Amino acid sequence: MNILGISAYYHDSAACLVRDGVIVAAAQQERFSRIKHDHRFPYDSINYCLETAKITANELDYVVFYDKPFIKFERLLETYLAFAPKGWASFLMAMPLWLKQKLHLPSLIKKSLNYEGKILFPEHHESHAASAFFPSPFQRAAFLTMDGVGEWTTASFGVGVDNRISIDYEIKFPHSLGLLYSAFTYFTGFKVNSGEYKVMGLAPYGEPKYVDVILKELIDIKEDGSFRLNMDYFTYPYGLTMTGSALEKLFGGPARKPEGKLTQREMDIAKSVQVVTEEVMLRTSRHIHKMTGEKYLCLAGGVALNCVGNGRILREGPFEDIWIQPASGDAGGALGAALFVWYQLLGNERGCDNVHDSQYGSYLGPEYSDGEIKKFLDENGFPHSYFGDGSLCQEVAGLIAEGKVIGWLNGRMEFGPRALGARSIIGDARNPKMQSQMNLKIKYRESFRPFAPSVLMEEVDNFFELNKPSPYMLLVADVDKRLRRNMTDDEAKLWGIDKLNVARSEIPAVTHVDYSARIQTVHNETNPLYHKLISTFFEKTGCPVIVNTSFNVRGEPIVMSPEHAYLCFMRTEMDYLVLGSYLLDKKMQPKLKDDADWRSQYELD
Repeated sequence: MNILGISAYYHDSAACLVRDGVIVAAAQQERFSRIKHDHRFPYDSINYCLETAKITANELDYVVFYDKPFIKFERLLETYLAFAPKGWASFLMAMPLWLKQKLHLPSLIKKSLNYEGKILFPEHHESHAASAFFPSPFQRAAFLTMDGVGEWTTASFGVGVDNRISIDYEIKFPHSLGLLYSAFTYFTGFKVNSGEYKVMGLAPYGEPKYVDVILKELIDIKEDGSFRLNMDYFTYPYGLTMTGSALEKLFGGPARKPEGKLTQREMDIAKSVQVVTEEVMLRTSRHIHKMTGEKYLCLAGGVALNCVGNGRILREGPFEDIWIQPASGDAGGALGAALFVWYQLLGNERGCDNVHDSQYGSYLGPEYSDGEIKKFLDENGFPHSYFGDGSLCQEVAGLIAEGKVIGWLNGRMEFGPRALGARSIIGDARNPKMQSQMNLKIKYRESFRPFAPSVLMEEVDNFFELNKPSPYMLLVADVDKRLRRNMTDDEAKLWGIDKLNVARSEIPAVTHVDYSARIQTVHNETNPLYHKLISTFFEKTGCPVIVNTSFNVRGEPIVMSPEHAYLCFMRTEMDYLVLGSYLLDKKMQPKLKDDADWRSQYELD
């Protein structure tokens, strides 16, 4: 049985193909269109899924959309009416897309796919809950979903047992932890629905001086984690922005303009909203444990990408273990919707061992053979060396140890927002200059943002205060105290962004200013080549940790194909590029042809 899951029309549209309960393929539309967070109908992702499964749309048994558009439309209309006439401009902007496409999804899907079968519409948070529980390692577990908003629900929890989930409690719009975080993302000058992780990365530079103001004026948090927002300070239900003059008055000035100078105020605001968010997550998880008595917790929804909060739930919460959906945002809704039909509606059996999940490292996207890569390189005359004899890892590990920065494309592309060693830029975690070099010369992004370590699972507890797998880079833990260096008196007095250039441990490139790290554990079972690379680096250097950041530059999606990777490689200051078994030296490459010609030739626009 073939089930196609689709998410679209908010952000991060995606498609997923589940065959007899097995996740065959999943990918976000942005990777094909090259439009970051592309929200449009995922034609390319759907075609990829069908081609990978070697079927046509006529062979699909079900197509499943990740939420209920009519209920979401009802919420929009009720909200606009409740705040009228304030929401008129926003209403006029939203309606054309609804009237043209969103309200006609069944006919759009049938026409687009040439499909005449059944189309199903689970609720938004049902899709999130299904994506959290069904791929998890657990036969039974509690689940928590938190995001901006689905139809009406902004947070939910319940229990999954065998092949069924049951949502027991919900929080409704406009009260939303995700939208609170997004409001501060907007207020600190970052882009909503894409810049939230920048706020999380900025937080350690600040002090929690606004926590009391947020708790007194903006959010009322109960002991069980439930909450209400003071909507006098937010404009997102009806406006074209998230916040207005009331919040500006509360925080002593206007919102930071995008790309404007970061000040200590933004750092302190980021720290404060992060503290409040973690408090809600912790109180909620404790309440869920008290109500359900379950040993394990599964998480999904955009808030589940807050890996600092996740790390605290694991360390301080009452659950024995947690599992977080790697594509926790709306993209993962496509996966959850398909699994919801297979298990919940069709009643198929589900087996688990409480250890291994069924998402296979989330390596679910397109892959490219050495033959396809060689054809691309030869046709364009790009000089390269071939390491198909098994010596690739020796060569690349040596280059990393020399301080070189490597673009790495190997195997199936990751599903979700994190690069996990298939579409990564990698470097030496021991190099104190690596963080600033990668940020400014390769990623072209804000200098304050930290990089993640990829560490062998077998060695994680020797380098970090973590003894659990974190294969999806969704847990933050501190660097082991034995690896930290003591600050001098002058260094200890530094504030804000001045903290950035102080080496804090033996692996400074992946140690944030508060000694934390967003950890990816690397497993031989799911990515044997990447595991071998880090193992080889470990043998050479005694360090089983490398820097891993996503293979893209700021403002662009992660690369998918050799064409995307080569263009990114040539437009940045990376030293080498690995494509499958092929290694390319930047110094040997011809001058990149005109950007427009290249983009036209490979349909990169």
